[in-house]
Amino acid sequence: MSSNGPRPSAGIADRPPHIPDSRPHADPGERKPARVGGPPKEPSRTRRRVLVNLIRVSVLVAFTAAWEILAATKSIDTFYFGKPSGIWARLVDWWLNGTSQGALGAQVWVTLQETLMGFAIGVVLGVVCGIALGRLRFLSDVFAPYIKTLNSIPRIVFGSVFILWFGLGVSSKVALSVMLVFFGVFFNAFQGAREVDRNLVANARILGASSTKVTTQVVIPSALSWITTSLHIAFGFAITGAIVGELLGAKQGLGLLIYQSQNNFDPNGVYAGLIITAAVAMAAEGLITLLERRLLWWQPRPRRSGADL
Repeated sequence: MSSNGPRPSAGIADRPPHIPDSRPHADPGERKPARVGGPPKEPSRTRRRVLVNLIRVSVLVAFTAAWEILAATKSIDTFYFGKPSGIWARLVDWWLNGTSQGALGAQVWVTLQETLMGFAIGVVLGVVCGIALGRLRFLSDVFAPYIKTLNSIPRIVFGSVFILWFGLGVSSKVALSVMLVFFGVFFNAFQGAREVDRNLVANARILGASSTKVTTQVVIPSALSWITTSLHIAFGFAITGAIVGELLGAKQGLGLLIYQSQNNFDPNGVYAGLIITAAVAMAAEGLITLLERRLLWWQPRPRRSGADL
């Protein structure tokens, strides 16, 4: 017999019983397995850096030892190739007794002064001209043939021209350094100005920015990575211009020391001058890297891979 009255609501007793979790509980003291493919740990990076530096030093030591052994066993002619112990002796002699042109520090300072002046002037001119021609297409069309023509000429040839114009002093070496530095920085700044996102420029103009503010606050920051990249190569060009200018004709400098050692058939002196030049270039490279990190602090740094040097 059915009942037409209201059905009673389900009570607590009518609910399904709680089914306990049958999965095994993890031991609180148990360690979780390391995540595969995760970021490398800091100790592994440190070990890799130490290993790379040890291998670099080992390669240098092995090369120097092999050179010294070949020279000691007369396998190579030291009259032409020199030897590491002779190069070290020449450096010590220059440091203690000076060179034929004066103290070694004075020769290094002359070359460094020429390099820094040429580097600074070349970078400023390259950035200004590159940004200007990158922003103003009319100027780019006017000066493009002249820039291409000058760039196609081997710029080392201008060293002789600058010596005729400015003499054997510092000015001719600075002019050659400026010539070498300018084009490398100019083309990077020019390309950086051309690669600026047009939407950024359009938004800046909509907000009422003038052409000067667009250039200084949008174009130059966007092209800064292009410009700082060119600085590493530019300093190498600057010191090359100074050394080559001194080889062509000078009163002081590392290039003059190398030239005199060459004329005296002194390979140890030539290598000693090259080592000092390389040391100056490496020190400048480190400073430029620090400057690049300071200027581009806002950019994310990519994770270094095993192929990075």
